[in-house]
Amino acid sequence: MPLKAPRRGGFAACSPAHARRLLKLEDERKRMKVLVPVKRVIDSNVKARVKSDQTGVDLANVKMAMNPFDEIAIEEAVRLKEKGVATEVIAVSIGPVQAQETIRTALAMGADRGILIQTDVDVEPLAVAKLLKAVIAEENPDLVVMGKQAIDGDNNAVGQMLAALLDWPQATFASKIEVAGDTATVTREIDGGLQVLSASLPAVITADLRLNEPRYASLPNIMKAKKKEIAMKTPADYGVDVAARLKVLKVTEPPKRTAGVKVENAAELVAKLKSEGVL
Repeated sequence: MPLKAPRRGGFAACSPAHARRLLKLEDERKRMKVLVPVKRVIDSNVKARVKSDQTGVDLANVKMAMNPFDEIAIEEAVRLKEKGVATEVIAVSIGPVQAQETIRTALAMGADRGILIQTDVDVEPLAVAKLLKAVIAEENPDLVVMGKQAIDGDNNAVGQMLAALLDWPQATFASKIEVAGDTATVTREIDGGLQVLSASLPAVITADLRLNEPRYASLPNIMKAKKKEIAMKTPADYGVDVAARLKVLKVTEPPKRTAGVKVENAAELVAKLKSEGVL
């Protein structure tokens, strides 16, 4: 039986087969894919040790985990999926084969599949952005949500570089994200207050600390994550040169804090500051 068009919108009169095709196309238009880069770093609860030759941080026998800001980004993407805004969440990591564990954590939190670009090179921010751009060209996501920075390099650069390479809108330091249709409204933290931005999708958003509180992965979800797909890639697959362009001259631990001195009153405090050359 031919279908009648509704009063407002909907499909014109057509065959049932054609109507199904139109419904499928409409469903595809509503699909929203979110890509979340995640990095394997030293666990934030572990004290980093500098190598004896001061060439870098000693990673031998050190507990590793997902970068905390990336964990927040995964949580936000999963929440968008739970709200029905997003339909697929993809976790991407660049690093050694052990980074599969980091991706499995993201999958246990609710991501649908993962991509590992395997390399033993400590990839610099620009090369990371170029690799992510290549992944995005293949996956065609509507939104990239990522941590504002990694706690090892503290560069706070990949999100901005990626947005520039893609020529996409960007919103950094997000403390709140709302997505409606083709627009993302982002509240971001700035010095002295909050700023609200509206960005047209596709866009790049970097997550700040107060965006959300990441969930703990349940045991059933951890078991399910073991069966989810992780595609293995290399930088060569994307034609990106990851050779280092920066050279670390020396890495040192911060100076140890000296013991404080108690004073009886303000006058003694001022005198002490003057004797130390502070005033």
